Amino acid sequence: MTKDRNHSSTQRNGGPPTRVLHLVPAPFDAQDGVIGGAERYALELARHMSQETPTTLVSFGERARQETMGQLKIHVIGNPWYVRGQRTNPISVSLLSELRKADVIHCHQQHVLASSLAALAGRLTGRPVFVSDLGGGGWDVSAYMSTDRWYQGHLHISEYSRKVYQQIDKPWAHVILGGVDAQKFSPDESVRRDGTVLFVGRLLPHKGVDTLIKALPEDMTLEIIGQPYGGAYLRDLKAMAEGKRVTFRHDCDDEELVRAYRKALCVVLPSVYKNMYGQETKVPELLGQTLLEGMACGRPVICTNVASMPEVVDDGVTGFVVPPNDPLALGVKLRWIRDHPREAGEMGQAARRRVLQKFTWPAVVHRCLEIYKGRS
Repeated sequence: MTKDRNHSSTQRNGGPPTRVLHLVPAPFDAQDGVIGGAERYALELARHMSQETPTTLVSFGERARQETMGQLKIHVIGNPWYVRGQRTNPISVSLLSELRKADVIHCHQQHVLASSLAALAGRLTGRPVFVSDLGGGGWDVSAYMSTDRWYQGHLHISEYSRKVYQQIDKPWAHVILGGVDAQKFSPDESVRRDGTVLFVGRLLPHKGVDTLIKALPEDMTLEIIGQPYGGAYLRDLKAMAEGKRVTFRHDCDDEELVRAYRKALCVVLPSVYKNMYGQETKVPELLGQTLLEGMACGRPVICTNVASMPEVVDDGVTGFVVPPNDPLALGVKLRWIRDHPREAGEMGQAARRRVLQKFTWPAVVHRCLEIYKGRS
């Protein structure tokens, strides 16, 4: 009875609630594959959506399994074929039977074969299929022809995403934004601030952590939390950090992460288009999830004027937006936050309010369900 009552908001004209399937090409189990921001986004969206309507998340892994997370059903298709050996591009004929159980399908990567198959199956069976491109991809027919209109709608996580994929004026392109669990990521006044500058994210050159290390004043402390992807960049970062108060943490569960946010002076995401090696990245960020997490914990944030991040940070209100690749400008803002504790505290409060007003998962779920209804 409880489940029926929770799902009553999606019932129309007394009919059954809409069954939504979220399709994610990469597995969640750490033994099966890489867990990243894109997979977390899809999981959190599906988990919160399951509180409103019957929802299943379908992924792939070395072994088949079914489990539940609250009201969310998770189905992992075992032993898939990896297209051209690409671990993030699995496919299986078993996917078709999963698709037949859904009324609406939401793919979380456009440029993989599983999503193209889902889009075609939806066309043949009259099921609306939507897609959110969360970055990455693999070999797919979209390399040879546009598959944009194979989908009933494209649901972007930022205005920047809609712009970079050249869909700013398309009526079937919508912005649903991203969310954060504002109960888990929340302030705790009993936690003592220790003045630490905090970076959270993958240790990749386009994240600009080298700029942050260069910007760090000698009398301030920096904590870097994230998994390294390639030893060379990590070695270079550690060499830059010699003589400075910098610590690296590569293993951190959610409880430890929330504690790190709560005690931090501020959270910094200094991503760049051109990294320290001269390599360019067209889409360094599609949202800026760690900024949202820090803001939800009531901390002021600093980001670079890159990609989607200025949509998240209200410059001078919830934190600061600085030029990329500019240690001097970043260092100035770090000192300002340190030297103006009252104003920095007000920024943190404003950051929390901004998250609650615009970046909660229930709000993202509502946007999606409204779009599903309008298209189905």
